[in-house]
Amino acid sequence: MQIKGKLKVINEANQVTDSFRKREFVITDDSTQYSQDIIVQLSQDKCTLIDGYSIGSEVTVSINLRGREWTSPTGEIRYFNTVEAWKIEGETQAPLNTPENVGGDSSDLPF
Repeated sequence: MQIKGKLKVINEANQVTDSFRKREFVITDDSTQYSQDIIVQLSQDKCTLIDGYSIGSEVTVSINLRGREWTSPTGEIRYFNTVEAWKIEGETQAPLNTPENVGGDSSDLPF
């Protein structure tokens, strides 16, 4: 499955446990009459997939839907879903303050 849209929020990675790391971002999907802000999760080594993208970037995100059952301490059963990204495509931003982005090297200065 895929979601296409603009990046609205990019959070930092969060080390949840010693062995589990996740990072969330929000993508705005304008493909229907009412736009949807969808939170998407990256986990483990995939947390860096969003690096290089910035707020407002148009992206296509390949996802898997994950669902799980949870039983509370009082015995109540609840269900949760996660939108898990495994690939992100789009135009990344060039790094700032590199010679290519600030007018080349200093040898071509006019003084």
